[in-house]
Amino acid sequence: MAGDPRSHATELIERALADSPSIQIVEARVRQARASAREQYANLLPSGSVAGAYLHNRIPLGDARRGLENVAGGQAIAGQIPDGTNLDLYDANFDASWEIDIFGGRQRAAEQAVAQADAAVARFADAHVQLAAQVAQSYVGLRDAQHRLDLTLQSVKLQQEAIDLTAQRLGGGTTSDLDLERLRTQLASTEAMADPLRATIDQNRGQLAVLVGLEPGTLDSQLRRPRPVPVPPRPLRIGDPAGMLRRRPDIREAERNLAATNAQIGQAVAGYFPRVTLLGNVGSLSTSTAVFGTAGSLIGNVGPTLQWNVLDFGRTLARIRQAEAGSDAAIAQYQNTVLTALQDAESSLSRFGHQRNQVTKLARASASADKAAELMRQRNRAGTVSVIDLLDVERQRLQTVQSLAQAQAQLMNDYIALQKSLGLGWSDDPVFEVASSKAPDQ
Repeated sequence: MAGDPRSHATELIERALADSPSIQIVEARVRQARASAREQYANLLPSGSVAGAYLHNRIPLGDARRGLENVAGGQAIAGQIPDGTNLDLYDANFDASWEIDIFGGRQRAAEQAVAQADAAVARFADAHVQLAAQVAQSYVGLRDAQHRLDLTLQSVKLQQEAIDLTAQRLGGGTTSDLDLERLRTQLASTEAMADPLRATIDQNRGQLAVLVGLEPGTLDSQLRRPRPVPVPPRPLRIGDPAGMLRRRPDIREAERNLAATNAQIGQAVAGYFPRVTLLGNVGSLSTSTAVFGTAGSLIGNVGPTLQWNVLDFGRTLARIRQAEAGSDAAIAQYQNTVLTALQDAESSLSRFGHQRNQVTKLARASASADKAAELMRQRNRAGTVSVIDLLDVERQRLQTVQSLAQAQAQLMNDYIALQKSLGLGWSDDPVFEVASSKAPDQ
């Protein structure tokens, strides 16, 4: 889709896809979903922790001394014992645990997280398509309004010339006040058409600035000079319906959401079975740094644990039923998304085809109106028709040109809608190729 009429729009779309806050929001959610998937995969691996401690204790021995004093000969020993004694304790240990995923509950949780990450990536792609369409439509609206404003100002100039000429003839007595007032009324009506077009131009320029992540008014100087309305390419590539279904991000998102709900059922079913965890601990405990870390200070244990919530079968069944209902809803949503996509593509293609036929007919009508206006101008210069007749023909020509301009802009908007319905953006190829997130390190 290269070409001068569309290069400026392409530049704006590329800026929007790079800098728009709406894209940055969805991109951040993709990173969040992928991080969640990596966390679920990490849960399949053993976990461990290291801890260390140093304790300094003072132990009172007053009671022990008094007991020795009551024993024969114990007074001498008791006198040698201080009021208290200090005790240092050094402790370091490593704890590890690993829940053996015998029945696949954790694996299914990881699969669910990956499917949800894939769905987030599809939403990211859909955001690209939607944003590209919004920028393109705003750009087409801007150029269409600028073009129609130019045509309106041309008409104002012609009508003013007709008024001046009629005023001269009125002074010569060859026309009436009624003719002059009719011309002034027509001029006022035409001038009134300019203000809504100027408002549309300002609105579209501000909207384009916001879409590319800038403040309203930032692009005014860049977009002030009128440019032609972009035109659809020829020939137009449509492709096959199967390819369209593969490209549309909303269909991919619905399919990934369905996969996530299926994995959730597996998680719930795993609740029926026991959980087996391997526990291990190794460490060193001593009251002296000289002994700490030696073979004599080592302690440890290892062994499996079994946990089985035998009284929770009712809760497990309820969770399974919830997951199955969620899966049924996801299946229905997927089917609805596919049907809506097919209907959207068919309707968009039909609108585009009929609009293209209308543009062809209006182009012929505009060419005929140009010839009629030229013939009428020649006759007016020869004095065989009045200025009023010439103005009426010019008015009809202007209406035809305005209708053609609106139809051409609508044709381009229909083309944008068609591209969006096919899962494409501004280009013939997919705007964003979705990367698989099946690997947790992506």
